[in-house]
Amino acid sequence: MAPQITFPAPAEYPDAVKAYVEAAKAEDILAGLAASQQFIINSMLELKEAQLNLRYQPGKWSIKEVLVHVADTERIFAYRALRFARHDKTPLPGFDQDIYVEPSKAAARTITSILNEYAAVRQSTIELFKSFDEEALNQTGLASNNEISVRAIGYAILGHEIHHLRIIREKYLQLPLI
Repeated sequence: MAPQITFPAPAEYPDAVKAYVEAAKAEDILAGLAASQQFIINSMLELKEAQLNLRYQPGKWSIKEVLVHVADTERIFAYRALRFARHDKTPLPGFDQDIYVEPSKAAARTITSILNEYAAVRQSTIELFKSFDEEALNQTGLASNNEISVRAIGYAILGHEIHHLRIIREKYLQLPLI
């Protein structure tokens, strides 16, 4: 049976992820991750290639690049959660999201390929968080020089995605709210 993952206390996460964590506040985190996955897959499959490669401004990422970024970031955050849940107290470095974009070669990939990767990452994250008991969820660690709990990382994953969905909706398309 999946654990009840309660919303983290403010002391469980740094200001650097506060907006992400709070964006997911009203969510049952596991249900929210699953619902968001279905929304993204269904919405993105309806778009044309030109929309997926659109940059709303020079220097901004395309929708394909945003989707790969969401999957990359989720992988990194889930790895942090795994390490901390397993009592690994080794401080983990931050990462420069901007250097990941070009090597991802998102524009050369099909949307199906990107969404398949995204779905695999998301399913892995859901199963990982289902495996955590209260003790694991309460574990903390140091990432990017900030202490954060495993529970807060789960909310940050969903909130980060919500943040990017809002940008896609406002800057690229007119999508309904999830």
